[in-house]
Amino acid sequence: MFSSIKLSEFDSPQALVVAKFSDSPIDVYVKKFEDAAAIIAASARTECSGDLGKIAEAYPLREGGPTRIIIVGLGKKDKFKAADMRTAMAAVARRIAVTRDVKVTLAVSGPLSEVKADLETAGRGAGEAFGLLGWDSKQFKGKKAREDDKRVALELTADKKSFRNGIEFGLALAESTNYARTLSETPPNIATPQFIADLAKKMAKQLGLSCTVMDEKTLEKEEMVGHINVGKASENKPRMIRLAYTPEVVKKGKEKPVVLIGKTMTYDTGGLSLKVNNGMVGMKRDKDGGCAVLAAMHAIATVIKPKRPVVAILCSAENSISDEAYRPDDVLTYRNGVTVEITNTDAEGRLVLADGLIWACEKENPAYIVDLATLTGGVVVALGSTFCGMFCEDDTLRGKIEAAAAASGERVWRLPMHDEYRDMMKSPIADILNSNPNRKAHPVQGAAFLSYFVKPEVPWCHLDIAGVHASESDSGMFVKGPTGWGTRLLADLLSGE
Repeated sequence: MFSSIKLSEFDSPQALVVAKFSDSPIDVYVKKFEDAAAIIAASARTECSGDLGKIAEAYPLREGGPTRIIIVGLGKKDKFKAADMRTAMAAVARRIAVTRDVKVTLAVSGPLSEVKADLETAGRGAGEAFGLLGWDSKQFKGKKAREDDKRVALELTADKKSFRNGIEFGLALAESTNYARTLSETPPNIATPQFIADLAKKMAKQLGLSCTVMDEKTLEKEEMVGHINVGKASENKPRMIRLAYTPEVVKKGKEKPVVLIGKTMTYDTGGLSLKVNNGMVGMKRDKDGGCAVLAAMHAIATVIKPKRPVVAILCSAENSISDEAYRPDDVLTYRNGVTVEITNTDAEGRLVLADGLIWACEKENPAYIVDLATLTGGVVVALGSTFCGMFCEDDTLRGKIEAAAAASGERVWRLPMHDEYRDMMKSPIADILNSNPNRKAHPVQGAAFLSYFVKPEVPWCHLDIAGVHASESDSGMFVKGPTGWGTRLLADLLSGE
């Protein structure tokens, strides 16, 4: 909606944004403004309800003043949370995209201060809303559409320094999240496993990270049988990609790293268990767990800069079809000794993630592991697009994830893990099945499978993002398409480390 967004300093905005609670008059907050009379008159109109995200406008005629004043609703005073600014400012940003005002002042600190909202947190929400709506969703349109691009370069400022600081932080997080969204949108004829590896290497060079890419020979040497088997039918060969952030203050080997693992399936046909009923459409987004992890590393290196080392592992392959494809009835032997009977080649993501989990436990000495994956349709049935499914049996880590979810607004809902679910995955032929044809507890099956590849003493959280990684409608902070879900949550998770 915007070609660019930046914080700026100016005294004469084209648009001034003020805020109103639904159960409180606006007079006290705006009486200091030169255009107070116009604002108060507009606030008396019926459309100026003050409901969260509802807007009304005033048009003052004062020479040298703003040509437009937007009054945005904050809802009821006793219900308001600083995070609600995402909703309120998304409505404002959408209106600004229509009016094409290029200099906008957010003068909303008055009502926020009255309810003792943290201005920096509120500013962050504003920055995220504008930044996420600034994502270029038309990058693959043709030349004519690009030439007709009407987006404007937006300049923002605010009436309080702490709010401006929050905007700056929110815009930076949005930039990282938009990195994930752009990669998610990239089609599979471009975004191959090697393309992902090259992006990771480019990011590492730009941001001072280290990057290692495991090609076919290295995957064979390291017994990464999930990548090898899932990817062997495709001409685009699998890659396991390791990115590492190491803060200068931490001596090598003295601090256990946090390990982030992303399912990065660049395309999923279902393999020989072919997807049906046009079920392949959208499978370019089966890489969205890895997109979020890669984007989180961008945020970690540029904005968060934690004191603890962070390692990212992207498990990348293309699940295709050929006479080389792995089959139902195959048995795979993983490097940790676990054997897996293949019953469904469309349950492939867990097979490559297993490699990443084994590697993390054996090679990285992790403080804890968090993996993100578009893993099961079952979690979509269970939770829809409102919550991500969270599987975590470690109380401390679960508390950290829930705190990060609250800060980022990326919501999680705990789903159960129990030995009875692990027993569901046992095979009469091998140790475990990759998919139990019994549909009971379907979203739990994926997590139960993965648990066989995590050492019991290592804290671990599995986030199934299948329901939240893309938006089906154009509303709020997002247009229809990828959301970059998990980027901001992981950034908040690491901000406390």
